[in-house]
Amino acid sequence: MNSNLKLFLDFSPLASFFFAYRLGGLLAGTAVLILCTLVSLIVTYIMEKKIAMMPLVSGVIVTIMGGLTLYLHDETFIKIKPTIVNLLFALILLGGVFFQKSMFKYVLGHAMQLKEEGWRQLSMRWGVFFLFLAVLNEYIWRNFSTDFWVDFKVFGMFTLTMLFTLLQVPLIKRYWIDEKEAE
Repeated sequence: MNSNLKLFLDFSPLASFFFAYRLGGLLAGTAVLILCTLVSLIVTYIMEKKIAMMPLVSGVIVTIMGGLTLYLHDETFIKIKPTIVNLLFALILLGGVFFQKSMFKYVLGHAMQLKEEGWRQLSMRWGVFFLFLAVLNEYIWRNFSTDFWVDFKVFGMFTLTMLFTLLQVPLIKRYWIDEKEAE
């Protein structure tokens, strides 16, 4: 798939949620988030004949928690969605480390080659980071306004994730397997 289209499909549900929230409130934002997430997953499947595990899991949880938010008119469900997703990813990654099976290698092994220790450390770091995001989300939605939570969800989590990703570059470089080593 074209990388620009992929980027658009990945970020359009969140951007749509933000704008719909600003125009119509949390219920409107939630409805748009569910719709755009499902459209994004469908288009991805049509174009690639597959859907990566992380967007699929996130999409299912968005649909369930967003659906509960809309059905019960209770914003708590959509606010705890990031907590659930992050805890699930943390559990998968840290469980993989515990059982000596790198789930990151399973997901990203086609994109880069790392030594096993690199996969283990990357999985551990991301698992802890996802735990951190889950706890941070819980703290913010429980202690701040919905406006603040939405801004944090859209801009704060994204910024933290990008910064954390950049901080992993030295680890990736340290354990990178070049073509000569791979042979």
